[in-house]
Amino acid sequence: MSSFTPHRSSRRTGQDRFPQALRAQWTRFRTARGWALAMAASVLVTVSLGLLVAGGARTTCVTGKGEGACPAPLVGPDGTAVKDKYYFVHQPLKGDGSITARVSDMTGQIRLPDAVPGVRNVKEGVVPWAKAGLLVRQSLKQGTPYAAVMLTGDHGVRMQYNYTHDVPGGPHNGPQWLRLTRSGDTVTGYESDDGKAWTEVGTVKLTGLPETVEIGLFATSPGVLWDMAKAFAQATATFDQITLQGANGSWRRDDVGVSMESDGKTPHHPGGVVESGDKLIVTGGGDIGPATVEGGLRADLMLIGGALGLVPVLVAAVTFVTADHRRGLVRTGPPAARLLAAKAAVVGAVAFVTGLVTAGVVIPVGLAMLRANQNPIQPITLETELRVIVGYAALTAAAAVLALSFAALVKRGIVAIGLAIALVVVPYLLASAGLAPWLLMITPAAGFAITQSVPTFAHVDVSPSLLGGYYPLPPWAGLAVICGYAAIALGAAIAVCRRSQVPLT
Repeated sequence: MSSFTPHRSSRRTGQDRFPQALRAQWTRFRTARGWALAMAASVLVTVSLGLLVAGGARTTCVTGKGEGACPAPLVGPDGTAVKDKYYFVHQPLKGDGSITARVSDMTGQIRLPDAVPGVRNVKEGVVPWAKAGLLVRQSLKQGTPYAAVMLTGDHGVRMQYNYTHDVPGGPHNGPQWLRLTRSGDTVTGYESDDGKAWTEVGTVKLTGLPETVEIGLFATSPGVLWDMAKAFAQATATFDQITLQGANGSWRRDDVGVSMESDGKTPHHPGGVVESGDKLIVTGGGDIGPATVEGGLRADLMLIGGALGLVPVLVAAVTFVTADHRRGLVRTGPPAARLLAAKAAVVGAVAFVTGLVTAGVVIPVGLAMLRANQNPIQPITLETELRVIVGYAALTAAAAVLALSFAALVKRGIVAIGLAIALVVVPYLLASAGLAPWLLMITPAAGFAITQSVPTFAHVDVSPSLLGGYYPLPPWAGLAVICGYAAIALGAAIAVCRRSQVPLT
C-alpha cells in the first residue's frame, strides 16, 4: 500500500495566501498605536488649517454705498462665476441680421508697478487678452448669453461665447475685418484681411435667443498681472467701415458693469466712445469671461493644509515597511513580493479613508463658515464638490503607496521619507508661493490638481500660483500623474522583491 500527497497548484496557493497576508497586515497596522495616530494627525493638521483659513476670511468691497459685504458673484448661463464689464456701442436687432466692421487700430493703458512710491505709473500698451470687436447678446443684463468675434491684444482673432468658450481664429495682431451674423439662434463669426475674402471663425447656437437682441461694437481689457494681483488696464479700439444689416437705428452707448467710486456717483475707470467721421473710437475696461479669482473664494482653499497633512501619512507608510527591518523580522513568512502588495493595499486603503474623512469634513464645514461670514464663494456643483473630496482621498492613497514603495526600494526610512516629501510636498509648497509651477506637471505633486474646484481657462491669464487657483494640468490628468508614479514605483519594488525572494515579514 502506497501513500501520496496530492498536487496543489502553486498559483492557487499564492491566491489563498494573499488574503491571509492582507488580514495579517491589516491587523498589524490597526493595532499599532503610532500608525493610527499618524493618520489622525493628518486629519487634524489639514482640517485645522482649512478651518483656520475659513474662520479668518473676511472679504469686503467698496461700493457706491460705502464699504461692506461683497455681493454674490455674477453667474453665467452654465452656473460659472463670470465677469461682464465692457463698453458697448450698439443697436437693437429684430430678427436676422449682421454687423461688419474693421478694427483698424488698438491701443491701451496699463498700470505698472510704481517707479516712485505713491505716484501712479500708467503706460501705453495693451494686455494679451484685451478685446475689441463685434458683440451680439440677449440683453444688456450682466450674465446673459452672448457671442462675440474680436481682435485681442496678443492672441489674434477669437470667437468667444457664454463666457467660458473660446474658439481661436487667425494669429492676427494688425488691422482686421470682422463680421458677426445672426440667423435665428445661430451666430457665426468671420474674419478677413481685406473685407472681401472671408474665413469663418466659429458658429454657436445660443438657445432661447429672443427675437430682438443687442448688436454692436465693444472694447474691454482685463487688468495687468503683477505682484500676484491685477492692476488697471484699458483698451481703445478704432472701428471703421461699419455696416449693419437688419438694424438701422441710432447708436446707443452703455458702460456695462462700470462700478462707482465711494461717493456713489463717479464712475471708476469709465469707458467711452468718440465719433470721428465714419469712425467710432471705443474705450473700455474689464472683461467678458470667467471670473476665476474675482468670482469669490474657492472650495479648494479649504485644503490649503493638505500638503502638510500628507507628511504624517508618508511617514506612516514608510515606517510600515522599515519597521520590519529594524526589528530583524526578515527570516520567515510569505514571499516578499506578495507581502509588499498586501502592505500597499492596507496602507492605500487606510490613507484613502483618511483623506476621505479629511476632505469630507473640512470642505463642507469650511464653506459653511465662509457663508456665515458673508464671504462671496465661487459657485460649486455637488458633482464638483464630490470630485474634490473623493479626489483628495485618492491623492492621499497614491502618495502613501508611493512612499511605501520608496521604502521597499531604498531600504532606508529617512531617505524614503525625504524622497517622498521632496516629490509630493515641496513642489506644492513652491507652487503655492508662485515658484516653479511647472513642477506640478512632472512630479507626483501634480496630483493636487484633482482638488481644483474652479477650472483654469486658457483665455484668462492668472498668476501662476496655487493661491490664485492656477494648476497647469486638469484634475484627472494631475491625479493620473501621481497614480502613474505610484504604480511604477510599486511595480519596481515588487520586481526587486521577486528577484531577491527575501521575505519582508
